[in-house]
Amino acid sequence: MVGFKHRMLEDIYAQPDAIAETLRRNQGAVERVVEEFFSEEVKLIYLSGSGTSYHAGLASQLILSSLARLPATAIPASEFAAWTPSIMGEGFYLIAVSQSGESRDVLEAVRDARKKGVKILAITNTPGSTLTKLADETLLTYAGEEVAVTATKTFTSQLSLLYLLSLQMALKRGFEPDRLKALLRSLYAVPDLLRGNMKEMEDECSFLAELYKDKNVYFVLGSGPNYATALEGALKLKEACNVFSEGFATREFLHGPVQLVNEKTAVMLILFKTELEEVRRLVKSFKGYGAPVIAVSNDSSVGDELKVETLSFKGDAPPYISPMVYAAPLQLYAYFTSIYRGLNPDKPEKLSKVVR
Repeated sequence: MVGFKHRMLEDIYAQPDAIAETLRRNQGAVERVVEEFFSEEVKLIYLSGSGTSYHAGLASQLILSSLARLPATAIPASEFAAWTPSIMGEGFYLIAVSQSGESRDVLEAVRDARKKGVKILAITNTPGSTLTKLADETLLTYAGEEVAVTATKTFTSQLSLLYLLSLQMALKRGFEPDRLKALLRSLYAVPDLLRGNMKEMEDECSFLAELYKDKNVYFVLGSGPNYATALEGALKLKEACNVFSEGFATREFLHGPVQLVNEKTAVMLILFKTELEEVRRLVKSFKGYGAPVIAVSNDSSVGDELKVETLSFKGDAPPYISPMVYAAPLQLYAYFTSIYRGLNPDKPEKLSKVVR
């Protein structure tokens, strides 16, 4: 932990290596799983996990549905039994995601799925865990030990493996191979993209976190793949900073929750520069209600255009895999907000690493 005051910050900086190692060690394993495990006709793929792991599954659902053109749906592990049919059988799959492989809710979802005849693929960072013993097949992330309760490299490592799996499934089905291969190249380029931006993002996040350290209510908005990023960003603020924070799909926020925006709240808006015109009126409304707005974007000029503060990074991450990059400034912002509020981001007092 040399050079890092907290494990959360160390884990955030470890993400490029964790992602690269997860991708490097899973190429062959993922190809085998796609060929052998998903050999029969797919009727439906469930993705399930808790907290951060659920958000990773939700983000990957988009690639399975849109690019692989497979029916897929993400369900929180605690709700799996209630929201799935009593009998399923051949052609139904569950991708169960858990960093520890010991989360009670995930294990209960897996046991319920087995009773219903569902084939189970485990995604975990822990070989030999209970989840691996219950699953029909396992793929491992290689994030290394994550001590901080506030999961960071867990999220992006899970995303890297789920994206690799989803893109390989799409390639197997023969849809738009050139586009999919370009996305795979972009996926493998993410570690270098993060390495090249981390220090600058840290400086921006530290400055803004200190500026808004007294805000106790945050709304984090994102659309498309970054709806899941918004949920994860809001979760980090809850866990590390003891603030009320909620993630929403950007325009869904207008259907009721916008009523709560005022000078006591802050809005974080995740967007690409191509979405600028779509959100211009929204930002004007938020500012009119007195709320500070922070744009999280792949282009620093977005802040100038909208006349708001910006957390930005340099480089291009295609929308489908952008949550792996957009997560980092949100993690850093949560880390520094925790510090400026006098908290320990590694050990939220009411949380534990594994919920049993």
